[in-house]
Parts: sequence; structure tokens; C-alpha cells
Amino acid sequence: MAAKDIVTKDYIKDTEVFADAFNYLIFGGNPVIDPLKLHEMDTTEIGMPYGEGKTRVTVQKFRDGLKYLTAMEDGNAAYLLLGIENQSEIHYAMAVKNMVYDALQYASQVEKAAKSHRDAAKKKKQEITDAVRNEKPEIRIETGEYLSGFYKGDRLLPVVTLVILFNPEPWDAPMSIYEMFSVKDPRILSFVPDYRINLIAPAQIKEDDMGKFRSSLREVLFYIKYSKDREQLNRLLENNPRFRNLDTEAAIVIDTITNSELEFDRKGKRVDMCQAVADMRKKERQEGRQEADRRTARNMLKRGNSLEEIAEILELPIETIKAWE
Repeated sequence: MAAKDIVTKDYIKDTEVFADAFNYLIFGGNPVIDPLKLHEMDTTEIGMPYGEGKTRVTVQKFRDGLKYLTAMEDGNAAYLLLGIENQSEIHYAMAVKNMVYDALQYASQVEKAAKSHRDAAKKKKQEITDAVRNEKPEIRIETGEYLSGFYKGDRLLPVVTLVILFNPEPWDAPMSIYEMFSVKDPRILSFVPDYRINLIAPAQIKEDDMGKFRSSLREVLFYIKYSKDREQLNRLLENNPRFRNLDTEAAIVIDTITNSELEFDRKGKRVDMCQAVADMRKKERQEGRQEADRRTARNMLKRGNSLEEIAEILELPIETIKAWE
């Protein structure tokens, strides 16, 4: 599990892959989000502390990936926070997990706004000269603004969190907080805000829609989707030339997630996945044949056949037969 988490986290940090995932989610595959407009952010989310004194506890969470987007929209600068959570296994409380992440991020934005106002007020006081020391800065603060530290004109940046399932199984976990409730009465639920997750799961992506991905994420999701279907995987490898020249990082993700034990140069830049899979299957056949020969040799030895007879029948060196005794 740890290895899968590490390789997927490193993989989605790539701005092209990151942008590709959100372009698929939000814009139907159109390259609206420019990877060059994405900027890395601290993935630590720290919420407000709970308790008093020695029992005081600060909520701290770590996202897999968080970037902010700067873009131009109708001539104005638009800012957006984008977060990705990788899952190698299905998480049945994902809606709650993501809701906490997003809530902490919004709380962090409020705290940053409050801090900026406090810093500005301190600076204003320092600028007051001795001649006007008794005069107060002309800053009007509403009671609500003073209590929260968040001013009437302040605004939050929207946070969009996306879950990517690196697993061939269909996602059967709740897609929203509502689906997790035992209460189904609409009169009650109408007073409870819902929270839905945004999901990319290979098993639930139609083959035609895979073409909406432009980065190597397409091949990663495609391979995972058919990793347990040998016939479909063969067809995929034969018909998709991009697998013959795949990013090494993507190949590592595929190999780790599917436990394929592929052999390729992990320090190189590109990988021929078709050849790597062919080599893997050849090795599997050789190992399978060796295991069958081993069982046959042991059975013949039990029946009293000599080493020479067994070696001749199996067309193997006598030393090999001896090692299996």
C-alpha cells in the first residue's frame, strides 16, 4: 500500500497530468487549464485547535496534491484551488474525508485574511507620527468583521477536490454525505448540506471517453481498467501505439498498481510497454513450465524412475532433476 501511495502521489504532481485530470473533470477533456498556470501549494491542511490547555489539539491533514490556478476569465484574473486525492483502494468514507480537507482549506483562507488585516492595522499604527498620535486611523470595522477577522469585502477561493482511483474495481462507496446517512427523510435532509465527491475511476470510464485525456494518464487508466482482462489488455496494447513510447513515471505507476513485476529501465525516459508485457508473459510461461516439470519429476521419482530416465523424458540436465529431489 505504501509503495502505491508514493508512486501515485509523485505521478500526479506532474503539472501536465494534474491539469489533464481537471480538464477531463471540469471541461470534458478540452485543454482549458494550462499546466504552466498551476502552482504548487503546501499540502498540509491545519484547522482550528480544539480543547484547552494540555488537551488542546490541532487538526492536521495532508493532501496528496494541491495546486492553485491563475488564469484569465473575461479579462479578469481568476483564481482556483485544485486538490487531488489518490486512492489505490476504495475508501468508504471518502465524502467525509474530502469534506474535512475542503473545510480546513476554507478555514485556512479565513485565517490568512484575518492575519493580513491584523498586519495591516499594526502597520497603520506604526505610521502614525507623534504629532497625530492621539488621532485614530480612519479605518471603520464592523462588529462582525472585528469578531471574525474576515471583512465584508473579503472573498474565498473555490476549492475543487478530485479523487482518482488507481484500481480496476468499480467504485461502490458512497458518492455523497447523503448516501452515508441512515436517515432518509427528505424533510430532515433539507436542513443538512450535502457534500459530493468528484471521482475518476477507470472501471466507470467508457472507452470512448478515455480519448479525452491527453497526458500519459490516459494509458495509466486504460491499462488499469483492463489489467484483469487479458484479452482486452492484449487488444489495448496492440491498438494503442502510445504504449510503445510511454513515460517511465507512468510505466512505474502501472507496474506498481497492477503488481505486474514488469522489467524495464526505471532510470530511462521512455518505456515500450508492449515489449515489457511480452517479456513478463514469456517469463511467466517459463516459470509455469518449470513448475510443471518439477512436479512431474517428483512424481516419477516416487514411482521409482531413475534420474537418467527422468532427465531424458523431460529433456533436462540430471543436475536439475537432483536439485528437485
